[in-house]
Parts: sequence; structure tokens; C-alpha cells
Amino acid sequence: MPIRRPGSGTRRARTTEPLRSPLLILALAGALICGAALLFLRFAHWAGAHPVTAGTLAVLAVPVLYILFRAMPRTRELRRAAREAMAPPPGEAAGAPRDGEVPEPFPSTPVRAAGPAPVPGARDGLTAVLPPPAADPAALDFGALDPDGFEAAVAALCERDGCQEVEVTGGAGDLGADVLATAPDGRRVVVQCKQYGPAHKVGSQDLQRFGGTCWTVHGAQLATVVTTSEFTAPALEYARACGIHCVDGASLAAWAEGSGHAPWGPAMPDTA
Repeated sequence: MPIRRPGSGTRRARTTEPLRSPLLILALAGALICGAALLFLRFAHWAGAHPVTAGTLAVLAVPVLYILFRAMPRTRELRRAAREAMAPPPGEAAGAPRDGEVPEPFPSTPVRAAGPAPVPGARDGLTAVLPPPAADPAALDFGALDPDGFEAAVAALCERDGCQEVEVTGGAGDLGADVLATAPDGRRVVVQCKQYGPAHKVGSQDLQRFGGTCWTVHGAQLATVVTTSEFTAPALEYARACGIHCVDGASLAAWAEGSGHAPWGPAMPDTA
């Protein structure tokens, strides 16, 4: 099955011009205050003419206001948690490459990693029987690939081991999803690829940003972060708490060679 990659057309950034005029802001605030005062006077005049109805409405409004007051702190906490999950680490500019990270080039045609054809027989969420390890270790050097090639190589591994509808979506605006696929058992797989150098480990901030989008935005049922490096201890702790599967460089090499298993299940011979 070919790996699809969305077109790399020019993306136009949408910008909004903020209100810069203090006079306009003051005018809007004054209009709102005057409108609220007029509504209050009209209501007071009506309440004087209909005291029984006004009293009934006031009694009914008390529990509603109480519920709204109790819900406001919870809403603020949820918004704060969402902002913290999506915020970049201190001192890191949005979209800027980190130390040891290869900057992403302009979108181009993905490089399809060479590998064996898919092997039939995947069932119950387990991978099909894997071929013997590759004889040439250079073919498994994921660190030597460019960013697009690394994402395509991970997608090829997913397709090789039974995934369907494999798609490479990495690039600007991908919201953390570099590879999308459907596992052999039907689960939606969302993969983020981190091609870091040996000295640059995947940190908890990386996992938090991915965790803020993989479930709610991409609807993942199996979220995975694949890296050529390693994960820090806080990152692994966060991943365990959120159910994110972590594949480090050693696990990735074992997966590619056939001595390890895919994120959705261990290798299993087809006995059917």
C-alpha cells in the first residue's frame, strides 16, 4: 500500500489585527456599561410593577448563579492545564530547532525507506511474522536519514507489520502527528517522530505537548513517540501516566531488524 502524504501547497498564515486604539476600547467599554445600566433600570421598573414575578425569578436565579460560580475555577484550571501542555519550554522559540536536532526542510516528496514487503497474517493486534534481521546495518541507520526520510521509514515499518491506511503527515502545522495509521486490530495509531542526536534526549515537555494533541485533536487510540535517541526519566513517567508508548533508539533498531516488536504487539508466528 503506498504511503500518502498531503500536498505541500503554500500555507497562508492567518493573522488578526488586535485593537490598538485605546479610544476605541474605552468607547466599547462605555457602551457596554451604559447598556447594562439601562437594562438594570428597565428591570427595576418592571420588578416594581410585578413584585411577585420578580421575586420568583430571583429565587430561581440563585442556584443558577451558584452553579456558575462553582464551575468557574474548574474551567480556569482546565484552560491553564491545556496552555501548559502546549507551551514550549522556557527560552525555546516556537518552531526553532533544538541542540542536536536536524532542522526540517521545506515540504518535499517523502523518501520511501527500503524494506521487505508486508507479510500477511497479522491478527488480534499482533504483528505478522517478521523476516530475518537485515545483513547490512547501514540500512538501519535511521540517524543518517533526513527528517522526511525518517518519518517515511517509520511509516514503512508500520505498513510492513500489518498497519493499514498509513499516512505521513509531518511538517509545519502537524500538531504533533507525523505518521497516522490503523493497527491490525483496528485501533487508530498516531506516531510522533523525534530524530535527535545521542546527546539530546526526549524530555517531558516533548511528551506533554504530544499528549495535549494526540488524544483530543487526532483521536488516537494508540499514541507512540519514536526517537533515535533516548527518553528522560520524567518523560517516561509522564508517558506511563498518560498511556503513551515510547520507542527509543535501541527499541527502534530491534523493531526494524525483527528482534523486537511493534508498538501495538509482539511478533507472533501465524499459526492459523
